[in-house]
Amino acid sequence: MWTDYKNADIYFTIADTRFHTLNFVYERFERSIPSHSHGNGSYEIHYIPQGRGRALINGVYHEVTPGALYVTGPHVEHAQIPLLEDPMCEYCIYLKTEKRRKSSSSFPAGEEELLSAFENTPFWFGQDTQKAGALMMEIFEELQSQRTGCIFRVEALLRQLLVGLVRNYEKSGRPKAASLSAAADKTAVIIEEYFLYQYRNLSLEDLADKLGLGTRQTERLLQRQYGKTFLQKKAEARMSAAAILLSDSSRSITSVAEDLGYSSIEHFSSAFKSYYHISPRQYRKEGVYHSFPDNSESGSRNRS
Repeated sequence: MWTDYKNADIYFTIADTRFHTLNFVYERFERSIPSHSHGNGSYEIHYIPQGRGRALINGVYHEVTPGALYVTGPHVEHAQIPLLEDPMCEYCIYLKTEKRRKSSSSFPAGEEELLSAFENTPFWFGQDTQKAGALMMEIFEELQSQRTGCIFRVEALLRQLLVGLVRNYEKSGRPKAASLSAAADKTAVIIEEYFLYQYRNLSLEDLADKLGLGTRQTERLLQRQYGKTFLQKKAEARMSAAAILLSDSSRSITSVAEDLGYSSIEHFSSAFKSYYHISPRQYRKEGVYHSFPDNSESGSRNRS
């Protein structure tokens, strides 16, 4: 099940920062999402209304249960693995921030404080205690209905959502600061979805064509946004997918290699060992991915 609103193109401003909502997605996970991250100024807000799974975020596993809420900001590596017997469903909003010139007039009371608390929390995971999830569900209902005044209503709900997020942060402890600043850019969505979903057949020329840029311009863009070359991003995408696929013990290593687009298991094993410094067989044998615990409780955690 998949619902995607990519063309909503909704903007709203808080203090000196403009928020551009690029993507609204509802999905029931029948597949794992390989590890990936987003560029400067980019945030994903995830809410799980039902189902279970795990999120691997910055190398740490988090059990995902109904009511889980998490935010992944700039350069936060994250992967999602559903429990196939009870796959999680997710509402996800992807937005970017852009700093604007400060005006001579002061901002409305509380806006700068709200913005600072949001920007200074590049990652948060916990149970939603402030009805932020309900606001996300209402946003999706508005987008689906397309009633009169829909965009104005969604803008208002997005502002309320940020308040709900920050109150969740505050309830679980003071967030750790991190410096952020970047321009909103739709090319980020194209780049990130390309590496996330097209890892089998990645090519610089194909990505450049999707972006409407030359290959050199595309390389410079990747360096500027992610600090990585195309080949580094390609290896990262393929190897992240490999780690997820190897967690399924019912699959042979040969089938994993084929799914990733390698011409032989030897070529795949060599690339995997070069990246992880361990062979695929040993990686699976050592049990990197553990079974889900029976306990469905999940406490709040605030990490950065």
